[in-house]
Amino acid sequence: MRIHEIASLRDHAPVFRDRAHAGEVLAGMLEAYRGSSALVLAIPAGGVPVAAEIARRLGLALDVAVVSKILLPWTTEAGFGAVAFDGSVWINDADVLDYHLSRADVQRSTASARDKVERRLKRLRGKRPLPSFAARQLVLVDDGIAAGSTLRTAIAALRRQGASEIVVAVPTGHLRSVQLIAELADAVYCANVRGGSRFAVADAYEEWHDLNEDEVAAILAALD
Repeated sequence: MRIHEIASLRDHAPVFRDRAHAGEVLAGMLEAYRGSSALVLAIPAGGVPVAAEIARRLGLALDVAVVSKILLPWTTEAGFGAVAFDGSVWINDADVLDYHLSRADVQRSTASARDKVERRLKRLRGKRPLPSFAARQLVLVDDGIAAGSTLRTAIAALRRQGASEIVVAVPTGHLRSVQLIAELADAVYCANVRGGSRFAVADAYEEWHDLNEDEVAAILAALD
């Protein structure tokens, strides 16, 4: 079975105190990986505290897979694609048409996402080379799946780097997007799957705020 969920949490919100609590719940779902050679990869910013808790509880190595949404020009949340740590870009052409985005809109938003990825790579990884992904189990973590553009772009980038087994672990996700990601990954662990026409990752959490890069860097440094 590619999708693993906690049935009692289906369509409920909120269900987690905060991202650390969500990581604790996911660690329980990922118990089979305890003490293994699996590498936990966090997508900054929100995925880092979730992934840190998973890595700490299961005794796994932690690193980051920097990916950024390409944002719609009028919002800081919704996107129409993503840029990955290897410079690759995925754009949802249907969204470009639906939102009547011009070529200039797409270029500006993509450039902004590239800048964000480069800045975060320097801040969070420095000059450290990427670890080898070949023949290693990867647990790719974010704080939720809304449309899924960030995760699908991350998975594609990791496959290009030679990753053979990618498990996605997220506290919450929209049913349709979870199913989409399950077709791209080897398995998806999503504690709180929700359907319906309206979905917000933040609704799954009692305490929610956007993490800044200082907070993310501090969490990673605490695990070194």
